[in-house]
Amino acid sequence: VSSARRCCALGRGYGPLCGQTGRAGPPGGVGHVRRHQGPVGSAASPLFGQLQQRRRGALARLLLRATGSCSCTPLPPLPFAHRFPPQTWLAALRPSGPAHSGLLSLEAEENALPGFAAALQSYQEAAAAGTFLAVEFTTLADYLHLLQAAAQALNPLGSSAMFYLAAAVSDFYVPVSEMPEHKIQSSAGALQITMKMVPKMLSPLVKDWAPKAFIISFKLETDPSIVINRARNALEVYRHQVVVANILESLQSFVVIVTKDSETKLFLSEEEVEKGIAIEEKIVDNLQARHTAFLNDKN
Repeated sequence: VSSARRCCALGRGYGPLCGQTGRAGPPGGVGHVRRHQGPVGSAASPLFGQLQQRRRGALARLLLRATGSCSCTPLPPLPFAHRFPPQTWLAALRPSGPAHSGLLSLEAEENALPGFAAALQSYQEAAAAGTFLAVEFTTLADYLHLLQAAAQALNPLGSSAMFYLAAAVSDFYVPVSEMPEHKIQSSAGALQITMKMVPKMLSPLVKDWAPKAFIISFKLETDPSIVINRARNALEVYRHQVVVANILESLQSFVVIVTKDSETKLFLSEEEVEKGIAIEEKIVDNLQARHTAFLNDKN
């Protein structure tokens, strides 16, 4: 029920964004990046979570915004506040005086939150312009339902829509029908769990939900010798446009953009790393150029 309600709300939220995003306007970018959780019981306390490439998706959506693209994200402040976790706010912010007329004034040393004012301004501008839609979710079930709702809501944009799927969805889960109703008891002894394969959502996304969209998936591996083959296999199976191949060890400095007929290596030099340049800047520039070529080819 919760997922169904959120899907309805998501459709309403995409309405204004879709209205602003046509072939004459900026492309629409949809990015998914989040820690999702798979509960192992209906009323269970323990949760299995998989940390997603949160920084990569967050930076990518900021860069898409900077190029004029509309975007959405499943975690409201993340693209604008990924460098400012709550604990830094609590340590740096302090009341500047008593609240007057219901307004609270806060202050902080600029070097304690470098870039915070600019990030706050960017978020407020995006929210006011209606070019940023935040969709929060927690569980795998939420993610799967909301991805479908997002794709179907953006399907009318055709090839102007771009899906940047940086989330590494869990490979296994426990179906709701197999979850125990009550809390798992430790007195029962060692816990044994049988998990099912998570449904592959790229196939219906490409074939049914948004068949004309420009779709980018990510492939993260720990073994460099298999990552390109795995990326090419994904392109062959799902028939989408791009796979960004990552190696865990070099995640923030090197990727390979893989298409059906090309492999493009993107990397940061030592000088670029020292300057604080993010690899996501190169990823977004490359993908935006590919999306533009994709649009021109379709037209």
